[in-house]
Formats: sequence, structure tokens, C-alpha cells
Amino acid sequence: MQTKGEKLPFLEEHWSHCEIDESAFSDARLGRRCGDLLCRLSDRMGGTIPLACQDWASTKAAYRFFSNPKVEEGDILAGHFDATKQRFAVTDGPILVLQDTTEFTYQRRNSHAVGFTKSVNSGRDKAGRLRHHTVCGILMHSSLVVTEDGLPLGLAAVKFWNRDKFKGTAQLKRKINSTRVPIEAKESVRWLDNLRQSMTLLGQPDRCVHVGDRESDIYELYCLAKDLGTHFVVRTVVDRLAGNGDHTVKSEMREEPSAGTHSIEVRGDNDTVEQVTLDIQYKRILVRPPIGKQKRYPALDLTVIHASEVGAPPGRKPILWKLVTDLEVSSLEEAIEKIRWYAMRWKIEVFHKVLKSGCRAEDARLRTADRLANLVALFCIVSWRVLWMTMMARAAPDASPAIAFTTSEINILDRLVADSGNRRAKRGTIQLYLTKLARLGGYLARTSDPPPGNTVVWRGLRRLADIQIGVGLETYG
Repeated sequence: MQTKGEKLPFLEEHWSHCEIDESAFSDARLGRRCGDLLCRLSDRMGGTIPLACQDWASTKAAYRFFSNPKVEEGDILAGHFDATKQRFAVTDGPILVLQDTTEFTYQRRNSHAVGFTKSVNSGRDKAGRLRHHTVCGILMHSSLVVTEDGLPLGLAAVKFWNRDKFKGTAQLKRKINSTRVPIEAKESVRWLDNLRQSMTLLGQPDRCVHVGDRESDIYELYCLAKDLGTHFVVRTVVDRLAGNGDHTVKSEMREEPSAGTHSIEVRGDNDTVEQVTLDIQYKRILVRPPIGKQKRYPALDLTVIHASEVGAPPGRKPILWKLVTDLEVSSLEEAIEKIRWYAMRWKIEVFHKVLKSGCRAEDARLRTADRLANLVALFCIVSWRVLWMTMMARAAPDASPAIAFTTSEINILDRLVADSGNRRAKRGTIQLYLTKLARLGGYLARTSDPPPGNTVVWRGLRRLADIQIGVGLETYG
């Protein structure tokens, strides 16, 4: 699929104005405040709210905005969702919708005002008994829309929540078969909710392929995807019943011959890149629902793909991916394509990294879960922007820099960084100006260096915002 960089609008003002819908708020003043905060937080990425606001009046207004009961994360993200839909509309071919969950942990004197994410083992007491403590924080489940080239188009669905009950859950699991509990009564329903919301927003379910890790191996998700007319590629963890129900998927795949091999590059613990050969099997199998749900859900014809490492070195666990998809696979090339789509799931992990390391979302000092969710919603837009700029320079390197930079920013980068020594990037392209921006963030731009990453990009954006202030003072006094 070709990225249509030439169809994206040129920037004439700060990019944040395109990602906020002021009319989504019940009060127009809240919409204007939201746009102002997004602009300030993006220009001071990684800083505190006082640093972004610079004075007490603006800081106090920001705190009031985040604590306002009329402000919800859905209002904040409404404009970004619409912008995602517009970017989706100017692309063609399959689009991947990556789903994943992450948690934000905090240290608070009143932990109950924020809530909890999990219970962890904290060692043993003097009597040798295990001690447990709950971790204060909130959880976020998001759906990130990306192209086959890895270009993030934006978020299509986001859900925040926390937990307040852990006592007795282990004993409860011993008494209740979780497969017999309706999905609507489980926390896992978030996967289905995001699937519905994403398809409602994007409006072309046949173009979308939902990608998830082993936590998304949910039979109800497969059935919902079929009902909505969309597709999925999921890494499985459950060995489900197959055929007439007297055997499992694993036993059926054990008899399937190899379809061929495929080589990939993996990065080891010592940061070295090594070549790995995967043996690939695939087969169309009739997969049956869990025994307790067979009256409610039908059996599905799915394609199972197994990719197992050949000759794994000692001391390292061999790679083994067990994928399932509703799409037909009739050749080795099509199986490899689905494996590549699943490998693209790492992009949402990078998105979470930018949220936590770039925006420093876990350093926020707001006291309640609702306020934190509103702040993280703004950080989601900032993090997407960093990831989009980084990948746009790779997916469409010859596109105009005006789709990502204002005229003022382009002029400043031209004055600060020479055109030479930028990994032979063509003049007048986004690849050149993204490299210049990264050099402000510490990127060396040597010929042998990989393309700029997210870290040097967000550092460069912070410096560029400060330099713009100085240029404005020099120009206008």
C-alpha cells in the first residue's frame, strides 16, 4: 500500500489545532482551553504542567480543566478520532488496527482516589508468610490504526479504568470456570468494545485487520469480527477444540507438513541483531467454541499459522508464534504477510513507550483517576504525533515537509542545520527536515546510522519550540 503523503494538508498553524474538536465540549471555553493545553504540553513534552503553562493563572486554569466534571477523555479525543478517520480515508489497501493494554502506576498518599491496577507479591514477613500489596494506578486499552508500512494514522478507540477489588479473587477462580462466565461480565470485554468503536469510526470494516497479542485470544472477539465484517490476526494461547470436537488445533497442526521457511532479524539481549529462520505451517481448520459456550456461539473456519524457529541457540528460548486469522491463506507468501502484520503489533508498544518516557505520564501529580485520565488523553495525542513524524519520514521520505512542519519551523531548521550531512536525504523532503529536527535532539546523522528514532525526535521538538520563542522575540521584539 502506498502512503498518500501528497494528499495530507500543509500546516499553516500549530498542528494541535487539527486534533481538537472544540464543539465536542459542553462549553466552548473548555474546548479552547483543551486546544491551548495540547499546544503547551506538546511544546514542553516531558515537562510538568507548571512548566508547560509558565504562570500561575494558566497553571490553575489547567488544573481546573482536568478536574472539571464536564470534561471527559472522550471529549478530549473526539477531534483526534475524527482526524484519524480523515487520514484513514486518504489511504488504500489493508489497514491494521493494533489493540493493547498498558498501565500507569503512581505513588499517592490517598491511593483510593486513583484506584489500583494489580496485586503483587512483596516478599515474606518475619513469620515466613507471603505479603501482597496493591499497585496504585490506572489502566488504558487503546486501538492504534497503522498502515502496512507502519505509519500510525491515529487512535480509533481508548478506554480508561482501574480496579478496586483483589481480596478473594484467587479463591474465586478455583470455584468458577472462567470460560462459562459471559464476556460482558469480564474485564476482557474491552477488546470487543474497542473493536466496535473502531469499526463505527472508520466505517470500512472489510479493509481493517485487528491485531492482538495472546491476551486477545477471545472466541467472542472472533465471532464479533465476523458479525461486523472485519478481519483479525491474533496470537493464540488456548489450544481450542477443532473438527468434530474429538481433537484440538495443536494435534491437527502437528500433522501438517512445512510450507517453507522465512528469515527475520531479531535483536538479542546484548543489543546485537541476528538472523533467525522460521519454519512455517498453515492450515484452514474448523475451530469450535469453548464447551460452556457452544450453545451461544457457532464454530468458525479459521486459518492457523505456526512459525517456529529452526536451530535456536542454547540459552535462548526459541521463537514460536501461533497465529489465527479469519483470512484465507493459500501460499507461503500469504502466510508470511500475516506474520508481518502481527510483527507490526510492536508499534503500539512503541506508542506506550513514548507516552511513559517521552511525555512522562507516570510523573503526573494529579490526585484522582478522572484527572489523570484526562491528562493522559492529551498525552496520547502528543505521543501519536511523535510516532507519526518519525514513521512518515520512512514511509513517504519524498513527501513535502509542509505536511509536518510550519513555514516558520522549516526556516528555523534551515538556518540551524545545513543540508549536507543528513544521511543523503533529498532536499525539500520530509526526510531531510525530520533528520534536521533529530539532530537538534542529539542524532548524529552518520551514513551508517539507522533512521532517527522517537527519542531524538521528541528531544528535537522540545528544542525547536524554545528556539521559536527566541526567534519570535528577535523578530517582533
